[in-house]
Amino acid sequence: MQMSACTNICSLQNSSSSFHGNGIVLPLPFSIGRRRFLSSICIRSSYSTREDDYASLPISVDIPRDGIQGLVEGATPDMMKRRMLLASISVLLCCDPPRYMQAKALGDPSMTLEQVTPPVIGPGALFPTEERVVRLFEGNTYSVVNIFDVTLRPQLKMTGVVEIPEGNGSGVIWDRQGHVVTNYHVIGNSLSRNPSPGQVVARVNILTSEGIQKNFEGRLIGADRAKDLAVLQVEAPEDLLKPTKLGESSSVRVGQQCLAIGNPFGFDHTLTVGVISGLNRDIFSQTGVTISGGIQTDAAINPGNSGGPLLDSKGNLIGINTAIFTQTGTSAGVGFAIPSSTVAKIVPQLIKFGKVSIMFLFFPRYCGLQKLHVKNDNISCPHFFIRLFELV
Repeated sequence: MQMSACTNICSLQNSSSSFHGNGIVLPLPFSIGRRRFLSSICIRSSYSTREDDYASLPISVDIPRDGIQGLVEGATPDMMKRRMLLASISVLLCCDPPRYMQAKALGDPSMTLEQVTPPVIGPGALFPTEERVVRLFEGNTYSVVNIFDVTLRPQLKMTGVVEIPEGNGSGVIWDRQGHVVTNYHVIGNSLSRNPSPGQVVARVNILTSEGIQKNFEGRLIGADRAKDLAVLQVEAPEDLLKPTKLGESSSVRVGQQCLAIGNPFGFDHTLTVGVISGLNRDIFSQTGVTISGGIQTDAAINPGNSGGPLLDSKGNLIGINTAIFTQTGTSAGVGFAIPSSTVAKIVPQLIKFGKVSIMFLFFPRYCGLQKLHVKNDNISCPHFFIRLFELV
C-alpha cells in the first residue's frame, strides 16, 4: 500500500517551521481545528503485496493558508501530543480500511442454526409391525381356497357397484391328502340334496405361487350341520397343497391381534386385521344347536369370508370364521369363529366316518369279555361297554 499527500496544498506565509511528531510538518506556533485538519488530509492508496512497505513510505502533511485561525500562545506540549496522537490514529485508520473491516467481521459473534430433519425411510421399506403382518399373509394365503357351490347358477347379485356371487365362501387346506375344511352353510344348497360321499358338491380354486388360481372339483367327504363344518377333498398336485398350521384356541387372550383371510364378495384372498374381542361366545348353528367356546373378533368378516381361517399373530389357525352379528348384512365389527379346539375334534371324525359321533362310556353291573360291532370296527372291551351315538 503506497500513500502520498495531496499536491494542491497551499504553503504557509511564515517560512519558519519545525518538526513536531514523526514525519508531520507543522508551523510554530499555530492553532488549527481537528475537523479542518482531518479534512485537509487526502489518502490515495493502491494494493501492495508487501506489508513492510507501509512503514517505509513517508507521510507529508501541509496546512493550507486559510486553515490558520491564529496564534495561540498558551498551547502546551501535552495538548500538542494529544493532537498528534489523534492525527496519527486517523491516518492509520484510513490506510487499510478493508483489513479493519475484515477483523471486525471476524470478531462479530454469530449464531448457527442447525436444521434437524426427521429420519427418512427408503422407498418400499415397512415398519416392523407392517412387515410382520405382510409375512403372515404371504405365508398363509396359499392355504386359503375359494369355494363355489356347484348347484347354484353363476348369477350375480348387484349391491351398489359390487357383484356378489351366490354360494361363494372360503376354506382352508387341512392336509397334503387334499382335504379342505369349510363351513356347512357354504355348500348347504348342495348338501340339502343329500349327496353321497365322494360326490362333487363344489368347485375349489387354489392359488398357485405364480398368482394363478387353478380350479378343482371338490368331492364331499363328510359334514356336520350341528357344528357347521364340512370336509371336501380335491385331487391337486402335492406342491399346491400347503396345509394350515393348527393353533391352540384355548391359549387365546382378549386383546391379542388376529388376522382373517377369505374371499368376501368374491374378492379372493382378502386380508383383514383386528383383535380378539371376546371368548366363550355361543354360536347358533342352522339346526339351533349351540356351538360353545366361540371366538369374537372385530376383524371385518363379510359374506364370502365364511369357512376361512382366523389366525393368531404367529400365523396359526385359531378358528374358522362362521358368523357375524349385523342388521345390514355386512360387517358391523362383531364376527364369530368356531374355535380350533372344536375343529380339531370334528374334522378327523368327518374324514374317517363322514359324520360326527359321540362316545359315551359306562360301567355295567357285571361285564365279561366280548366283542362289539361298531361302525364296521371290532372293538375288544374287557372292562366296559362302548355305545356309539350319532348326533344329527
